[in-house]
Amino acid sequence: MLKKTFKFLVYFIIGAFLLFNIAILVSGKLYLYKGMWNTYFKGRTGPSATEFQIFENRKIHALSPTPLHLSKHYNSVPLPEETKNILVNYATHALVMIHNDSLLHEQYWDGYSDTSHTNSFSVSKSYMSALLGCALTDGYIKSIDAPVSTFIPEFKEKGREHVTLKHLVSMTSGVDFDENYVNPFAYPAEGYYGENLLEASTKYPLGEEPGKTFRYMSGNTALLGVCISKAVGKPLSDYLSERLWKELGCEQPAWWSLDKKDGYEKGFCCLNSNAKDFARLGMLYLNFGKWNGKQIIDSVYIHQSILPYDCNEEDGCKNRTYGYSWWLTSYNSLEVFYARGILGQYIMCIPKYKLVIVKLGRERRPKLNDNHCPDDVAMCIEAFEKMYTSKIN
Repeated sequence: MLKKTFKFLVYFIIGAFLLFNIAILVSGKLYLYKGMWNTYFKGRTGPSATEFQIFENRKIHALSPTPLHLSKHYNSVPLPEETKNILVNYATHALVMIHNDSLLHEQYWDGYSDTSHTNSFSVSKSYMSALLGCALTDGYIKSIDAPVSTFIPEFKEKGREHVTLKHLVSMTSGVDFDENYVNPFAYPAEGYYGENLLEASTKYPLGEEPGKTFRYMSGNTALLGVCISKAVGKPLSDYLSERLWKELGCEQPAWWSLDKKDGYEKGFCCLNSNAKDFARLGMLYLNFGKWNGKQIIDSVYIHQSILPYDCNEEDGCKNRTYGYSWWLTSYNSLEVFYARGILGQYIMCIPKYKLVIVKLGRERRPKLNDNHCPDDVAMCIEAFEKMYTSKIN
């Protein structure tokens, strides 16, 4: 009896394995092999923040490295013990605070440092918004209302001809991407592990009228990246090197993962850098696009980016949580705008304090309060207030 049961299980496993592989081959979703090898076969159920080497990458050059100014209160106060314990428990790599454009506090864990590379995941979406602002400022793109079809011919039909760059950056395109982070057949997995980002991003139909409803969809940002690259006539990494990495004095080179060799940058994710260089984007936005007296991005565009886009959220209420690829919230009457990655990556900007906080790590605390403020954001602001408000006031 045991022998028959064992034989049945062997045949069942072999049969299931064959059927699964046939399904992958028939569907053409060969990226699933790469996805499974780099998740389940490595003891994880999802991507890692430090695996950019498994992809082709394009280098972002540090063309004019300039160290950040140190605050006179630099690292003068230790983190509250409760905050430190939470950060350690949630596998934090780095915590950096910038106050009044000066480095106030930095701390690293698990062997990470100010030169370590880690994936920003969807923080990259805010960089895409910044690059759109650069392309508008430079005149490569004449209007944020330019149709996507100007750059991507596949969007000239089936109602998608009405989708504009503004719809992409505000997540209101109406394109029916399947933003499912559990289903390996859905867009996020194909966009992340696949090798044809443009094809993966242009096959979805229009689901509703553009501009009406905020629906967070990574495909919007992937399309935006292709549009910007075509408009400026160079890879996103090269444009980022010239227009932001150089201008902001980023100290370390970075890497942007591609869909394939010499392919497109995965604009919706996968910009790999360090906490202090990420913080510079927040500093630029707090200063409405100006850096060392030079206007890098038009201030009107920056202002619009950190206001709620005029649309509804999915529950029918007026949008109050998203601008041009920046999240918006408030905490204890403090207005906050921030970039967020799926595994606990943040660039948090608190205008009242002239404060930027960057947190990088491998896990995110998912809870949101009534103002859609993540626990991570609330915790970091509380830590700053406990540590430094008495010194800087």
